[in-house]
Amino acid sequence: MAKIVTFGELMLRLAPNGYYRFFQNDQMQATFGGGEANVAVSLANYGVESKYVTKLPKHAIGQAAVNSLRYFGVDTSAIVRGGERVGIYFLEKGASQRGSVCIYDRAHSSIQEADPDDFDWDSIFEGADWFHFTGITPALGPNLVEICKRACIAAKAKGVKVSCDLNYRGKLWTREQAREAMTELCQYVDVCISNEEDAKDVFGIEAEDTDIYGGKLNHEGYKSVAKQLADKFGFEKVAITLRSSISASDNDWAGMLYDGENYCFSRTYNLRIVDRVGGGDSFGGGLIYALLSGKSTQDAINFAVAASALKHSIEGDYNRISVAEVEKLAGGDASGRVQR
Repeated sequence: MAKIVTFGELMLRLAPNGYYRFFQNDQMQATFGGGEANVAVSLANYGVESKYVTKLPKHAIGQAAVNSLRYFGVDTSAIVRGGERVGIYFLEKGASQRGSVCIYDRAHSSIQEADPDDFDWDSIFEGADWFHFTGITPALGPNLVEICKRACIAAKAKGVKVSCDLNYRGKLWTREQAREAMTELCQYVDVCISNEEDAKDVFGIEAEDTDIYGGKLNHEGYKSVAKQLADKFGFEKVAITLRSSISASDNDWAGMLYDGENYCFSRTYNLRIVDRVGGGDSFGGGLIYALLSGKSTQDAINFAVAASALKHSIEGDYNRISVAEVEKLAGGDASGRVQR
């Protein structure tokens, strides 16, 4: 069985019930999530040995975060304990024409103040086959850029495949900071994951004749984006998620995978969204699983997009979906009929 390592920040998510606005009442739901943790959970649910690496405080909230991963069978043995706080994000889910709102309260979290020497990457990668991180993690500070770089160097030294979701977050760093850091880190990446905006925001690579807000996506433009990314960094594969936002409640969702020769597009799903946070991470988890399973380029993108489509129907960051459920949707059964 393959062994996957992911690295990033695990955060406490505080969200009003349902589609309430912030403090419309006096209750909030407390759960946990974070880009790379979400990927680890997806893979664990698919039966893959998944190890998640981060730094969390020793107190009860830090332990609750660890336990949220253990529940799904994620290996938490490499999580470093220390520091003072768990990062928090507040989420107000949008509906119809009112967009979702995400507010970060993550300054001085344990992982943000981590030291590069906190992590023994040679030991962490023992027996590993794949390493995944996102552009969110190096955005937390120069020390995290260095930690990610050390992780990538150690992974490559052990023959471990490296994937990265560019995941640009304008609230965490500038485009110039992102471009400098990700240009350095992407030289170690084998599989790059991006979306309609990330390639433009980070590297200035833009799909032509595309309007993501008006529902117009140009396939030829995204072929060009994928090829430019692959040519610039030598990526083996480039995956691009294709989202058309009709409203906060309704999106069209698809994806493309370029393998250096073939450009394969998935079918498009018409989503009625329950919770879109973690949608891209579930795509990444599905893609990694599909590639490790030896699926063809076409079958891999079909699996990844189906996995992510299903995540949009699940509350919380984590994708609570099995391989059988993904395969059913990827195979064409999108009826949503009751299973008896």
